[in-house]
Amino acid sequence: MLIGAYVWGELRVNSQLKDVKNQYIILSKWKQVNQGFEIATLGPLAKALKENYPNLVANYYRFDGITSNVSKGDKSFRENIQVCDSTMLNMYGFKLIQGNPSTAFDGVFTVVITDKKAIKYFGKTDVIGQTLTIENFSGSRHDFMISGVMETPIKNSVTWLNDGNDNQFYISSNNLQFFGRNMDWQNPFIVNYIELLEGVTPADLEKPIQFLVKQNAPAQVYQDMRPKLSPLTTYYLTVDNGLVKKMICALSGIAFFILIMAVINFINMSISRSATRMREIGIRKVLGSVKQQLIIQFLTESTLLVFIAMLFALVGFQLFRSLFSNILGKNIASLGEFPVYFFLFPLLLIFIVGIIAGIYPAFFLSSLKSVESLKGKLSSLKENVVVRKSLVAFQFGTATIVFISAIIISKQIKLFFSRDLGYDKDYIVSAQVPRDWTSKGVIRMQHLKQQFEALPQVKSVTLSYETMDGNNSGSSYIYKAGADSTTAVSTVTLQTDEYYAQTYSIPMAAGVFYNPPGAIVDSLKVVINETQSKALGWKDPYQAIGKQVQFAGGAALFTIAGVTKDFHFGSMQRAIDPIIFLHVNLTNTFRYFSFKLKPGNLGSSIAALQKQWSALMPGTPFEYKFLDDTLKTLYQSEIQLRKASYTATALSLIIVLLGVLGLISLSIQRRTKEIGIRKVLGSSVTRIIGIFMKEFLPVILVAGIVACPLAYLLMRRWLNDYVYRIDITATPFMFSILLLGFVTSVLIVLQTIKTALANPVESLRTE
Repeated sequence: MLIGAYVWGELRVNSQLKDVKNQYIILSKWKQVNQGFEIATLGPLAKALKENYPNLVANYYRFDGITSNVSKGDKSFRENIQVCDSTMLNMYGFKLIQGNPSTAFDGVFTVVITDKKAIKYFGKTDVIGQTLTIENFSGSRHDFMISGVMETPIKNSVTWLNDGNDNQFYISSNNLQFFGRNMDWQNPFIVNYIELLEGVTPADLEKPIQFLVKQNAPAQVYQDMRPKLSPLTTYYLTVDNGLVKKMICALSGIAFFILIMAVINFINMSISRSATRMREIGIRKVLGSVKQQLIIQFLTESTLLVFIAMLFALVGFQLFRSLFSNILGKNIASLGEFPVYFFLFPLLLIFIVGIIAGIYPAFFLSSLKSVESLKGKLSSLKENVVVRKSLVAFQFGTATIVFISAIIISKQIKLFFSRDLGYDKDYIVSAQVPRDWTSKGVIRMQHLKQQFEALPQVKSVTLSYETMDGNNSGSSYIYKAGADSTTAVSTVTLQTDEYYAQTYSIPMAAGVFYNPPGAIVDSLKVVINETQSKALGWKDPYQAIGKQVQFAGGAALFTIAGVTKDFHFGSMQRAIDPIIFLHVNLTNTFRYFSFKLKPGNLGSSIAALQKQWSALMPGTPFEYKFLDDTLKTLYQSEIQLRKASYTATALSLIIVLLGVLGLISLSIQRRTKEIGIRKVLGSSVTRIIGIFMKEFLPVILVAGIVACPLAYLLMRRWLNDYVYRIDITATPFMFSILLLGFVTSVLIVLQTIKTALANPVESLRTE
């Protein structure tokens, strides 16, 4: 039920958008992944499609996603904002609880906010006409009047395009100039959506899109980028290499196998207990019961048992919902949030599971002959044992696969955090600063940086546009000065000051990082990484020092001052890209202060930073993040999968061992007299324990032999998604089988030792 609720929640994303079946996001497919953002495309594209092809496109929506400081009185927070088209409310059916939806986006310096944000800043939702102060990228602030309060929508791919990027402030594109932004054909970083007319397919727009891009986009963009329509009905499941879809499939598989294992336990227990019910069956048959009546009786029993289990499950669902939400990092809906018709599914599940669990025991027990039943003898004992052991083997095999997978997933995630990233991630804290993207703004930030560095808790500070989270301002094409521009190499562009390498402890392969710290900075000096150096044709990094490069479409020449060793800027799912560093004095764009703290009391260090921040930048929120937490966000899906695999391993082990415990108990109960006879004939306690060991340990071995190849294929396929991955060794496979065997052996010993040590006279009296 918990996994089902999670899956339902994930499948529900985008389902409540108006006319979602006809809506698409325009993605950008680049020749190289570092050339641009997949989720964004050319600014005017969606609007141009609507205006030029009204017979194909019903509506469009675009937004420029930014973050900025929003304040009201003494309340100041950094918020995600969509600077967007006025078509938003009508196209998606988002509801205003305050304001007029037809005019909410008409004015300049107006803003639509969600009811959640209204309560955050004002303590109420009736705030039409109130103002919030929003800062732009040059450091200027302006009051924005609230023209609408929107009901906070459930998770969707319009207001919540990426995890952790929930936009709840919406400002009309009439205000683009205030933020120094644009939605021109030169800007490929605008999120575009379109709604097609009924009956129109994405294929119908391929040629119109190609024509508009060729006619208006820069030549390099036209050559290397192809827009692609992705339906909003499936976008959330397939984005980021289908991570959500993979998680849904993995958890659904876990739920299915856990349920099947429980069903197998019931079947095994029912068959093993058949001896205790043989006389009952015989008497019923003698008294006139037919086979069909006995089948109905046993199926009814199993269904009632599942019904009782369902009642426990409903209580358990509420008790463990919060815990499961924390494990997966997703909100799991409560019972009250499900539609009324959803309560038919538990009833259907009760019936299906009850039939599946009871059908084999029902047919097995009802087919017993009356005479044999009355005598309490079972002629098909051998067949009984084979079926029982086969089912136990299936359980052990499933548990082994889950256990092996959990170990390999854990080792891969450990690699992400233990592998040499090419920099030092410890004691680094980053926080966004006010954006005054002018030369004066850079000078002010450099002055503030010096004051932060004076703190005894701070080792180093750097001003940059990027941290190590993989998000950057985009990519550029560079080539050797004097060479043909067709040799240009796509490269990730990072904008930093000269202290970036020092703060992040990025080692140099050759040269210096712009210049020695403290020296006068030449803005036309750049730094590249080893991968970039090799891509430009220099095998030895020292060969690149002093050489000049230029950007495609630009005339300025830049001199390479240094080459850093390769480091992972972002996730290890991708290979290291070519990187070029531009100095913030050249670009005047920045977002973060990154602080390298000295080892010691982190709490007091953060408190000192907070105090200095408030003194130097009053009204600017100090919303900091440790680099370790940033990396955890990069691998959020993998970490969730690890937690889920641990939970699945624990549950499957419990179910398997409960089943083994029950089977051993019943086996001992049936063989008590045999144990007594063996003891009288001189068998030792160890030998008696060995008899039961032989019954189960070979089953574990066979299950392990079958499970290991399956687990290997499954995990190899999963690891193929990563450029940097662990090697699959024999250790997880051997450890899983040995541990299962050991725990099972302990259970067998604990169960049999009491009977084996008992007085054989008592054992012989059992009948």
